Amino acid sequence: MKWPSVQLSHGIADVIRGVTFSQGDSIHEDREGYLPILRAGNIGERLEIERDLVWVPERLVSERQRLRKHDILMCTSSGSALVVGKTAFAEKDFMGSWGAFNAVLRPTSAIVPKFLFYWLQSGDFRAWRDRMAKGANIQNIRNSDLMNLAIPLPAKREQFRVVELLDEAYELRRLRREADFKAVRILPSLFLKMFGDPATNPKGISKKRIEELIRIKSGNFLPARDMAEGGTFPVYGGNGVSGFHDKYMFEERKIVLGRVGAYCGVVHYSEPKAWVTDNALYVSEKLEFLEDYYLVAALQQANLNQYAGRAGQPLISGSRINSVEILIPSAAMQSSFAKLVFSLLRLENSWHTASGRLDSLCDLLMNQAFSGELTSKWREAHMKEIMVEMSQQARALNVTLPKVMEAI
Repeated sequence: MKWPSVQLSHGIADVIRGVTFSQGDSIHEDREGYLPILRAGNIGERLEIERDLVWVPERLVSERQRLRKHDILMCTSSGSALVVGKTAFAEKDFMGSWGAFNAVLRPTSAIVPKFLFYWLQSGDFRAWRDRMAKGANIQNIRNSDLMNLAIPLPAKREQFRVVELLDEAYELRRLRREADFKAVRILPSLFLKMFGDPATNPKGISKKRIEELIRIKSGNFLPARDMAEGGTFPVYGGNGVSGFHDKYMFEERKIVLGRVGAYCGVVHYSEPKAWVTDNALYVSEKLEFLEDYYLVAALQQANLNQYAGRAGQPLISGSRINSVEILIPSAAMQSSFAKLVFSLLRLENSWHTASGRLDSLCDLLMNQAFSGELTSKWREAHMKEIMVEMSQQARALNVTLPKVMEAI
C-alpha cells in the first residue's frame, strides 16, 4: 500500500525560527530575567538540556519560541554537512528556547509527533537534506524548504504502530551503546584494582622513568592527500586511525602516542601492518620484560597530555615525557594483567560485532517502517478501520488519497 505524501505546510507541522541574539546579549550562567538557549551541540541521540547552554534576556524570546513537549529541534545551519539536519525530540516542556542556527518542527494533531521524528532519521530524509542543504562553506536548510518537505502519512493508528516498533528497536540500540560505554571503563578499573592508583601507589610497586624503559620515535610524514585510495593498512595519526594506505611501516603491532593536537598523549596499540604518521610517536624499543598490554595501560594512566607544550598547537615529545614515572610491577603480574586484557578485548570485539548487527537491524527496520513493509501484516488485520481513518484524514488535510486506496 502506498501512503499519501503530504507537505508539512498542509497542517502537519509548524516550522519555528530560533532566537537571534548578539554575543553581548548572552551570558554563561542562569540569571533572573534570562532564559537558556539550546544550540546544535545539544542535539545528540537525545536532547541535552543540562549542558552547553547560554542565557539571553527573556524579552528576546517569544511565547511561540519556548520549547514544548513533542517539539523536534533541528540544526539548520552548520559548517559540517553531517550536523545539518540532525534532530532531537523534546520529551517534556523546557523553560527556554533555541538559537538561530536551529529550527523547531512543532507537529500538529494531524500526525503522531514521534512518527515525524523517526521519519527525520530515515534515508529518505537524509537524501532530501543532501539535495537541499546549500552553501559553499556553511550548509543551510531554509525554513521555507522545510515547510515544503513532503512526508508519507499513513493513518494515525498505523503511525502509532510504527512508533511502537521503532521505539523498541531504538531502546535496544540505546542499551547496547550504554553497555559499550561501560565496557570502555573496564580496563582502567582493572589496572587500578591490580596495581593501585599510580599517583598514590598504595601497593608500593617500584617506579621507573619512561626514558629508562622505552625509546620513542616520530612517525613518517604522510598527508591525507597522499593516502592511497582503496588502501587497507591503517594509518595512525594524533588520535588513532586517521585513514588507510596501500603501504605500511611495521609488520608487528606498535604502541602509538599522539604527538600533536588536542589529543596529544593519547595511547593506542596499533594493528599489525600499519603506518604511523609524524603526528604521532611510537615505541621503537622497550625493555624485554615489559608486556605490551601492560605498558599501554600504564602509559594511559600517566595522562601524558598534561605534559604537552601549550605555546601554540599542543604537542608532546620525548624530552617532555622522558622523566615521567610509571609503575613497574613484576613480570608475573604484568603477564596476568595482559592475559585478562586479551580476554576482555576478545569480548569487546564480540560486543562491537553485536552492535554493528543491531545498527544494521535498526536501519533495516527504519527503511521498512516508511515503505509500509514493517506494518503490512498488521495493516491487513486492521484494513477496514485504517481505510475509514485515512479517508477522514485526507478530507481534514485536503489531500488526495492514492487511486489504489480510493478503490479499496
